[in-house]
Amino acid sequence: MNIPSTLKSAARTALLGAFTLGALGTIAAFAQEAAPAAPAAPAVPAFTVDKGDTTWMMISTILVLLMTIPGLALFYGGLVRAKNMLSVLMQVFTITSVVMIVWVFYGYSLAFTPGNAFIGGLSKMFLAGVDVTTLSETFTKGVAIPELVFVIFQMSFACITPALIVGAFAERIKFSAVILFTILWVTFVYFPIAHMVWFWGGPSAYSDPSGLIFSFGAIDFAGGTVVHINAGIAGLVGALMVGKRIGYNKDVMAPHSMTLTMVGASLLWVGWFGFNAGSNLEANAYAVLAMVNTFVATAAAAVTWIVLETLLRGKASMLGAVSGAVTGLVAVTPAAGFAGPMGVIVLGIVATCVCYFFVSVVKNKFGYDDSLDVFGIHCIGGITGILVNPALGGAGVVDYSTADFAAGYAGTATQLWSQFKGVLVTVLWSGIGSAILYKIVDMIVGLRPTADAEREGLDLTSHGEAAYHP
Repeated sequence: MNIPSTLKSAARTALLGAFTLGALGTIAAFAQEAAPAAPAAPAVPAFTVDKGDTTWMMISTILVLLMTIPGLALFYGGLVRAKNMLSVLMQVFTITSVVMIVWVFYGYSLAFTPGNAFIGGLSKMFLAGVDVTTLSETFTKGVAIPELVFVIFQMSFACITPALIVGAFAERIKFSAVILFTILWVTFVYFPIAHMVWFWGGPSAYSDPSGLIFSFGAIDFAGGTVVHINAGIAGLVGALMVGKRIGYNKDVMAPHSMTLTMVGASLLWVGWFGFNAGSNLEANAYAVLAMVNTFVATAAAAVTWIVLETLLRGKASMLGAVSGAVTGLVAVTPAAGFAGPMGVIVLGIVATCVCYFFVSVVKNKFGYDDSLDVFGIHCIGGITGILVNPALGGAGVVDYSTADFAAGYAGTATQLWSQFKGVLVTVLWSGIGSAILYKIVDMIVGLRPTADAEREGLDLTSHGEAAYHP
């Protein structure tokens, strides 16, 4: 068969092209094996995890636990009458244990996962997806700690907050009521407040929706609103709803052991370094600043209370000294990593004068029975808007809404307004929510023991044992 010359020419061209492509492909394949791949686009840097940060956060968590048991338990226990010592120890110890379980079941998820401005979600319920490989970013972009250490650090805060409340109605509440109220309160009050104040996307996701109070620009370094104002308001509401102790302002209700109270207060001070310096999440200069401030603000407050008692009563008391120390610890908590040492000394002095007035004048004026002055001492806060000013030695406020995270100061009026809004939301949420929960608990198990049980003492009537034996 004769094939036209044009077709022959086309076939030769096609065949030559096929061989050429095959040869080029083979050469390219060998070249690919022999030469390194071209560099890809730069990836987002991996998180840096430092063993020093991790170690510090583990130690801080243990220190906060020390604050609660035995610190807070002994501090409160020494302040009540001997017949109720064991009941206070049991309440604080059991609250701590119960909240740990609630926290890992759903508390951590509600507080520290995306949700809305008021509460997180349930994506990490029962710690789903949290293991030894997951990380939590710190306040420095690209720096992280193991998520599990963040879980337990925040867990220690969740434990001590409801334990603080029991001091307001110590010596006159059922053990079952305390535990039921605690479970309800952390669920509907503490977890939402923690989310509102502390949740945000992190330095690497700063544009993500944050908690309501965080979005105000309010600052709370270690729990002035989340822990102290929150617990203080809940304590006041509880004291009013539970009612006064039998014999209040008639019988002698002096602390049975100032020795144990002093030991407890000292443990609180030691543990508070984990509370404040640990809230920095990294072992760096800001953690040291928080530590220095926790030393000097507390010392200034203790000395101020001693001076006030000496001038106004003629004698300084151990009770006054430890009350002043705790006041300083409470007042410096929201400011610990932002204010300067000289500023927090002033803070300790001012806060002590205000707290002394509430404890010695306001409580007597209005006649409410806040047994261990939970409201009078723990509900002081929100003054950090002034002390964070760099002109007063403060470190400024880091702007987490932009990519550069520069520390600046929006101005005293602006910052105070942000702080005021944060405090107002906390007071309303905790006050109204706590009142509803106390009522629910009263309807289910009742708040108060019988009058005879209260007179005999809650150690024997609630627990069948006594702290002391003849």
